[in-house]
Amino acid sequence: MAASELYSKNVRVWLPDAAEVWKSAELTRDYTPGDKVIHLQLEDGTNVEHKIDPQTQSLPYLRNPDILVGENDLTALSYLNEPAVLHNLKVRFIDSKLIYTYCGIVLVAINPYESLPIYDSDIINAYSGQNMGDMDPHIFAVAEEAYKQMARNERNQSIIVSGESGAGKTVSAKYAMRYFATVSSSSDANIEDRVLASNPIMEAIGNAKTTRNDNSSRFGKYIEIGFDKKHHIIGANMRTYLLEKSRVVFQARGERNYHIFYQLCASSHLQEFKALKLGSADDFHCTSHGRSPVIEGVDDAKEMHSTRKALSLLGISEAYQIAVFQILAAVLHLGNVEVKDSSGDRSTIVPDDSHLTVFCELLGVSYQDMAHWLCHSKLKTATEVYVKPFSKVNAINARDALAKHIYAKLFSWIVNHINAALQSASKQHSFIGVLDIYGFETFDINSFEQFCINYANEKLQQQFNMHVFKLEQEEYLKEQIPWTLIDFSDNQPCIDLIEAKMGVLDLLDEECKMPKGSNDSWAQKLYNTLLKQKAHFEKPRMSNKAFIILHFADKVEYQCEGFLEKNKDTVNEEQINVLKLSKFELLLELFRDEERPTSASSTAMTRPGRAKTDHKKTVGLQFRNSLHLLMETLNTTTPHYVRCIKPNDLKAPFTVDPVRAVQQLRACGVLETIRISAAGFPSRWTYQEFFSRYRVLMTQKDVLSDRKQTCKNVLEKLVKDQDKYQFGKNKIFFRAGQVAYLEKLRSDKLRRACVRIQKTIRCWVARKKYLRMRAAAVTLQRYVRGHQARGLVRFMRRTKAAVVVQRNVRMWATRRRYQKLRQAAITVQCCLRAHMARQHYHKLLYEHKAVVVQRRVRGWLARRRYRRALAAVVLLQSCVRRLIAKRQLKKLKVEARSVEHFKKLNVGMENKIMQLQRRVDEQHKENIQLSERLAGQERSQAGESERLGREVERLRAAEEEARSKAERVPSLLEQLSFLRQELETTRGEKEAVEEQAKTYKQSMEQSLAELNAKNSLMNSERNNLNQLIEEQDLQISEIKAEVANSQQLERDLREERSRYQSLLSEHLHLEERYGDLKDEMRLSVGTRTPGHRRTDSNYSSNGSEGTQSSGFPEDSSVRSEDVTETAVDMPVLLKLQWRVKELEQDNQGLRRQLDRREDAQINKAKEAEEQRTAGRAELDMEALKRQELESENKKLKQDLGELRQSLTEDCGSPAPPSPGSLPYTVLLEQLNTSNEELDMRKEEVLLLRSHLVRQEALKHKVSMLGEGLNLKDISEIPLPSIHPRKADSSAPDVHTLNEDGELWLAYEGLKETNRVLEAQLRLQDRTHEEECEDMREEVRRAREDNRQQQQLVAQSLHLPQGARVDASLQHEMTRLTNENLDLMEQQGKQDKVIRKLKKQLKLYVKKLEEFEAGVQQESVPSLLAHRASISRKEKDFQGMLEYKRGDESRLLKNLVVDLKPRGVAVNLVPGLPAFILFMCLRHADYANDDQRVSTLLNTTINSVKSVIKRRGDDFDTVSFWLANTCRFLYCLKQYSGEEAFIKFNTPRQNEHCLSNFDLSEYHQVLCDLAIQIYQQLVKCMEEILQPMIVSGMLEHETIQGVLGAKPTGLRKRTSSFPEEEAHTVDSIMQQLSLFHASMTQHGMDPELIKQVVKQQFYIICSVTLNNLLLRKDMCSWSKGLQIRYNVWQLEEWLVERDLISSGAKETLEPLIQAAQLLQVKKKTEEDAKAISTMCSSLTTAQIVKVLNLYTPVMEFEERVSVKFIQTIQTLLKDRVDSPMLLLDSRKIFSITFTFAPSTVALETIQIPSSLNLDFLTRI
Repeated sequence: MAASELYSKNVRVWLPDAAEVWKSAELTRDYTPGDKVIHLQLEDGTNVEHKIDPQTQSLPYLRNPDILVGENDLTALSYLNEPAVLHNLKVRFIDSKLIYTYCGIVLVAINPYESLPIYDSDIINAYSGQNMGDMDPHIFAVAEEAYKQMARNERNQSIIVSGESGAGKTVSAKYAMRYFATVSSSSDANIEDRVLASNPIMEAIGNAKTTRNDNSSRFGKYIEIGFDKKHHIIGANMRTYLLEKSRVVFQARGERNYHIFYQLCASSHLQEFKALKLGSADDFHCTSHGRSPVIEGVDDAKEMHSTRKALSLLGISEAYQIAVFQILAAVLHLGNVEVKDSSGDRSTIVPDDSHLTVFCELLGVSYQDMAHWLCHSKLKTATEVYVKPFSKVNAINARDALAKHIYAKLFSWIVNHINAALQSASKQHSFIGVLDIYGFETFDINSFEQFCINYANEKLQQQFNMHVFKLEQEEYLKEQIPWTLIDFSDNQPCIDLIEAKMGVLDLLDEECKMPKGSNDSWAQKLYNTLLKQKAHFEKPRMSNKAFIILHFADKVEYQCEGFLEKNKDTVNEEQINVLKLSKFELLLELFRDEERPTSASSTAMTRPGRAKTDHKKTVGLQFRNSLHLLMETLNTTTPHYVRCIKPNDLKAPFTVDPVRAVQQLRACGVLETIRISAAGFPSRWTYQEFFSRYRVLMTQKDVLSDRKQTCKNVLEKLVKDQDKYQFGKNKIFFRAGQVAYLEKLRSDKLRRACVRIQKTIRCWVARKKYLRMRAAAVTLQRYVRGHQARGLVRFMRRTKAAVVVQRNVRMWATRRRYQKLRQAAITVQCCLRAHMARQHYHKLLYEHKAVVVQRRVRGWLARRRYRRALAAVVLLQSCVRRLIAKRQLKKLKVEARSVEHFKKLNVGMENKIMQLQRRVDEQHKENIQLSERLAGQERSQAGESERLGREVERLRAAEEEARSKAERVPSLLEQLSFLRQELETTRGEKEAVEEQAKTYKQSMEQSLAELNAKNSLMNSERNNLNQLIEEQDLQISEIKAEVANSQQLERDLREERSRYQSLLSEHLHLEERYGDLKDEMRLSVGTRTPGHRRTDSNYSSNGSEGTQSSGFPEDSSVRSEDVTETAVDMPVLLKLQWRVKELEQDNQGLRRQLDRREDAQINKAKEAEEQRTAGRAELDMEALKRQELESENKKLKQDLGELRQSLTEDCGSPAPPSPGSLPYTVLLEQLNTSNEELDMRKEEVLLLRSHLVRQEALKHKVSMLGEGLNLKDISEIPLPSIHPRKADSSAPDVHTLNEDGELWLAYEGLKETNRVLEAQLRLQDRTHEEECEDMREEVRRAREDNRQQQQLVAQSLHLPQGARVDASLQHEMTRLTNENLDLMEQQGKQDKVIRKLKKQLKLYVKKLEEFEAGVQQESVPSLLAHRASISRKEKDFQGMLEYKRGDESRLLKNLVVDLKPRGVAVNLVPGLPAFILFMCLRHADYANDDQRVSTLLNTTINSVKSVIKRRGDDFDTVSFWLANTCRFLYCLKQYSGEEAFIKFNTPRQNEHCLSNFDLSEYHQVLCDLAIQIYQQLVKCMEEILQPMIVSGMLEHETIQGVLGAKPTGLRKRTSSFPEEEAHTVDSIMQQLSLFHASMTQHGMDPELIKQVVKQQFYIICSVTLNNLLLRKDMCSWSKGLQIRYNVWQLEEWLVERDLISSGAKETLEPLIQAAQLLQVKKKTEEDAKAISTMCSSLTTAQIVKVLNLYTPVMEFEERVSVKFIQTIQTLLKDRVDSPMLLLDSRKIFSITFTFAPSTVALETIQIPSSLNLDFLTRI
């Protein structure tokens, strides 16, 4: 097809435009070859005619179809031309807010002049590991490509960032370096920070504000980031190019000097900068030329703080920093030195110039010498030396040259120190270079700097062209298609013009060597030498001091003025000599380098002022050499290109100036890349993509099984010119424009198909409409006729009804009048009778009230007389008692005098007795305190009975009130007897009155009783109803309050659990990091002789108790980790320990809060339960406890009184009391009584057990005889403890005893009792042996006490009598105190034993009651069957496993460490390791061995941790141990004996409860271990699912033919990795099924499985949504349909496995809403409201991002307008959500372990032989 055939009607083209560069237009007529004009219509409706050049016959550029606009890669466009590139960039930048675009191998970055949230760490993680073409264009994608190619190809890489000032080069280079520092974790934790810290330093000393950019880099730099063999950053090296030194002394208007000067001035108020004598930046000439000292939004003081922080991080000490700032301040003061004219051409400096004085003081040089040589120079001849004075202009130039030279030296020194700080001791294996260099520059006045910059860009462009050509050639060879040499613009002639022999630089250096060389003479040499020989060199028409060079980007005119001076860069040598005489060490170090030649690896800065041999090397020569070195480095690397574009000069966000954009696109080589691509085959399709896209152009006959042959056949039919395409090995290559032609054919065929469909549908609609209208007319006629007939009938019926109504109305009116008259008469009669009755009632009531008043008055008079008599009697009694008390007082005074006399005689002994009494009182107080503490603990434990306690207090108050009333009874009886007498007198009077009123009262009472009964009945009913309503309201309110409180508590609990688990995961991470640091420190000092060994006592974890006492020998490295060497980095270690301590404290605090909340809920539940079941029982128990405590307190007081009495009686004897003395006897009696009480308790328990046995036998009798069984049936029932043979042999004897078998039952009960007694006897024998051992120990202690007493007696013989008594008393008190403490300890132990026995007694009673209830309900056949099943057991196991001490390591090695879940563990009972460990723990608890219990638990926890650490990447292992850890935790709870857990057990399981130890503390430890394993499980799942999610959920086309493929450009073929196996959603579900099957097989709790599945689905949702938000090619209508279908399959997977209630479906809601957002209509404001309501799970940033990325794939799709997106933002502006764009894919939901009791009986568990646990014995 000819190109001219494409120019048909309605085709859109591009026309040149002066303002917009290119303007879109549409053809209004078809173009035919030979036409001189093309008729067009612009977008604004204007009709224009475009003339065609008759010579070139060039037609306007064609515009790409809308479906290709906005592509990620410009090479994917069908028409590759300048307007298409510009339009595509504008659409992406303005409409979609996308600043990055690929152009082949180039990343085009447009400066948005606005902060964008696309550089966060989550974005880095999203791009890490991805192929370059898979994600949207980004600087991170280029960095990732370079990093992967370096790692895969073992070849050095380079990233070349170029662009003009203000385009964003520095920021792009900075983000690339940040990406490398993030993804390549180094063993040196600070190397990445040091690499990034170089950026603020170089920005401070090398960046400045210009008219185009606030942070413009005024130098070029190339940073080599070094990597080791593991691809970790080990260091970096920096090379700099062409520092703009002239900015130090001069800036254009609106510009600034380097940032560091303004930072110094802003920080001049600091104390350390006072000596620099700085002020405002306006006070110095060097910083005030541009008259713009402030940058909006930048705080120079804060920037100074960042610069100093970065210098410190790079190892530059504070002293060196102050020295650097001192030199910078000296440069500022040097710029303010004032030079004045003297006579003639002389100049001078004012004496005592303040700024020169400060300059000399800061640099330590002589003021006179510096002032002299600033105004003079030295000229040397062959024989003499002359001193020549400077004019004022030359002196100022010399001053400025010195300032520039000092700054350049300081700049080089800082760069060298940065390189030294980034230097690595290890060998560099590879590197990635980042080149940040100026782009092509052209100004109104271009000088030497622009010449060097453009020269460097010419070299880079040549290297870029060669690289692009090489890639094209490799692609054609790879696909095995014929290719011809592509003609591209080679700029080698331009480069030769500059750098070849007799070129511009050569002539410039030659002119600099001439004694009288000038810019004019150099210009003439250029004209004479180059003008006729070089085509790229031209002379301006109107100037003889300029020249023009035709660069690859544009023509540039350079002014020759200043070229020679800048190339020479001279400085007065005598000034340098003065500086070298300074005593300032840093200054000497700067100029000491001039004496050494520069090496090739040093910075390529301009370094004039060196030694004489080095003065000959000009700036141009240095720059050319350094540029050659750079090109050699780049040629040895694989380059990656980033071209930065400045969209406008106003720094307006997201605004494009087309003129400026096109200039930069031409200059940076983007259009050259397009031209090279367009010269070949720019469009590439795989055969499958071509078939999927253009299937509509094929007939059924064209479709073959071979896709490649099918595509060939179709293309041969559609495109006749075979030169327009080529068939490669895997792809089809098209010339420019062919894809657009195929798209036109496709759209035409789809349009014709649509027309046919529309025609058929319109015919069907019209016919259906006609038939519907005809049927409607017929129906309408039928209904109208029916309506008329019904109207006639209705009229006739109404006429007849009217007559009937009239008759009835008249009758009703007459009857109503009669009823009104009758009712009025009745009402009058009723009112009159009621009035008469009320008058009679009031009269009777008045008389009754008068009687009541008389009665009350008489009673009051009688009571007043009684009170007066009672007061007189009390007064008389008090006088008599006072007289008796006075007499007794006199007697007591006499007795007191005799006692005082006795006290004087025994004053010494009384003091000692008082001391003893005081000490005994103190001990008594301590006992009281202990008892109070015990009472406090009991009160705290009895929190649930608080309400009942209040009820008890109320009852006690009522009891006291009753007592007080009972005390008043005698007085009331006396009053009653007194009143009875008066009552007899008045009774006669009342009888007469009563007889008169009796008759009247009886008649009235009857009527009142009837009325009151009715009234009371109605009131009671009303009150009952009101009370019932109030109770219901109260209950409802209480229920609501309880529900609200419980919901709030649950929310708080979930939040606390989430925080706790996040802290626990951070603690685990720090613990692993700490272990790794220990390994590294041990490796680093492994070759040295071990020094002092010590254990790290500051480090602890959840399993720290077990680590110290563990005997587990498996990991010997664990013990060796505790050894630290002398070379250990102790600050790091202490920081880690401090951090671990903080985390543990937070962990414990959260754990306590969690426990308190859970205890509160449990206590509340217990309280409610106990209120319903144990009301009065708690009161009785409290009373019993109080009585026991009171009795014990009285007993203690009595014992204490006896001790005091014995001490007072025996205190006079100097020797200690003998064993027969009274104190010893009292203590012995106390011990005997305690032992007797203990024996009595044991006897009670023994009797209780025998009683239980008898009760069980009687139950059997009752249950059997109650059903009419005979003795033969009874004899056949075997008892649990009787062998079947014995039962059969004893059967005949049963008949000989008696008929009902009572003797036999008694005999069996006695035998059972004998067995119990024998067991008790054996137990007593063991206890007797232990008591004998204790007695032997007591005898030994008695002997020791005897020996001490003998020593005391021997010592006391040498003491005087008083001291001897004091010493003996002191010794006796010490002995008694120790004995008292021992007795208290024994008593405490006995109390514990008693409480334990009471608990067991309650448990046995409860079991007995349950058993009795069960026996009564069971039938005889079930009993026989049950007995028969029990009789088949050979042994009755107790669910315990016995092992020897020290076998813990062997047990855990076989059961934990060496156990393989995929091998042996597959065939095990789910949770078998947990059950085995718990059965071993039960045996340790049964043996009452606390050390064995602690050792077993701690070694188990440590072993599981070690297994998870070593095999944490194996899902089966992690899942297996998560299930077993949870089962072990549930076993500890299930058999703990707590009421909250044992209620789920069977009676047999309750017998297996732990009896000696409370292991509730280990519940939290095991819970923490389970949380750690769960987090490791999530990480393992994430690593497995991560590579599958994007391919399966987004890329794979599950519904074939829905998604039409689009061209992908060059990026797909430049991927660094080969094509991987494609994953589908079926493979994802298959992997999920494997996960689920593994967890189910391992016996994981179903609730826990649901939480794991919820986490899996969140990972799928987050990864899919994050990739969707970063991939423009995935945001289309068809892709939304595909995502919804995939999500539906996942939901079906949940339904199949009954996991829909797990909450996993809710985690997919953001992904579902994103898919719906891609499919809904997006045009009107109503659509925007619907979207804002629908997308509740998406943030505003995510919604806007999806709308910006929405890309049409089909013809019926349209782009989302900017106005619609703004409407969405307006509607969602009030929504409060996260500002983060991406979901946190590493988020882990908080886990809850719901208690799930096991139904497995421990005694039925069998241990397989495959576990090699033969050393365990079942008990």
